[in-house]
Amino acid sequence: MAREIAVLGIDLGKNSCSLAGLDGSGAVVKLRRMRPETIAVFTAKLPPCVIGMEACCGAHHLGRHLAAQGHEVRLMSPAYVRPYVKAQKNDDRDAVAIAVAATRPTMRFVPLKSEDQLDVQTLHRARDRLVGERTALINQLRAILLERGITVPKGRTRLERYLREQFDGNDEDNDVLLSPRLHTLIEDMRAQWRDLDHRIEAFEEEFLARAREDAAARRLLSIPGIGVMNATALIAAIGTGDAFKCGRDLAAWLGLVPRQITTGGRPRLVGISKRGNKYLCKLLIHGARSVLPSLVTSATSLGRWLRGLLTRVHKNAAVVALANKLARIAWAILRHGGMFDASAATSAA
Repeated sequence: MAREIAVLGIDLGKNSCSLAGLDGSGAVVKLRRMRPETIAVFTAKLPPCVIGMEACCGAHHLGRHLAAQGHEVRLMSPAYVRPYVKAQKNDDRDAVAIAVAATRPTMRFVPLKSEDQLDVQTLHRARDRLVGERTALINQLRAILLERGITVPKGRTRLERYLREQFDGNDEDNDVLLSPRLHTLIEDMRAQWRDLDHRIEAFEEEFLARAREDAAARRLLSIPGIGVMNATALIAAIGTGDAFKCGRDLAAWLGLVPRQITTGGRPRLVGISKRGNKYLCKLLIHGARSVLPSLVTSATSLGRWLRGLLTRVHKNAAVVALANKLARIAWAILRHGGMFDASAATSAA
């Protein structure tokens, strides 16, 4: 009599996937390869079981279908699965390792994201790509001008102002340093710049509309330094925050917690790690940097904490510490509801 599958590990791929089924004792009872579109057909015939997958492209979409069939879906970071892969790595051994890792009591699992969360994350990635393209275009414009002996002060606005004065003015002497062909090229690059600005603004308007409709986003907007971009990105990434036991876990997941080393028998904090969600980390640090001047002069407990912090550490370290605290406050608001209370900010999360 065939033994029933208690745990199913799926190694996802674009064209083919490997499946490994374990019974209740942990022995491998089935190894199969199939196309991604046939997985749901195969799992529909199985009794409810634990299904483990790496949190990669397509895992959330497939995970929702499998959960609707009554299975318990467990997504894991690929870095946490790697130690369970045996020698002579291949797709079948990867699937077995995923099944084994899914049964570990100390394993950290990734919650399934809804379709709306994935949509917002995709919008953020598309906007971030456009911002990168605009930055590359601006840098190339600066380099072209610098090669002709023209140095423009730092800042996107200053470059935009210079180009407007240089190319949109009536003074014909402005263009003596540039050839007609280069003049045409720069005009074309300026048109691309304007087009990228319009496309980025369209994304930001959509984020603003989503934030106005979402009650959780409106609560996050009450936190200083958490704008529309931060609020929508946080909700898309962590949902209600149930996957984290406390705000510090969220800050560590983002990569905003400093590493600790021991020197001379005494613990010492050093720079923050390079791990974590770099995009969210960047947004929170930018938000903290923008709100730092106003918070430092405020009479709130958060302002007093910042003033004391700035007497001990560099301003950049204070910005990261503030971003850490904003992330913890955001977790508390998403997890427990309510609005931001400045008087209780230092004890949140």
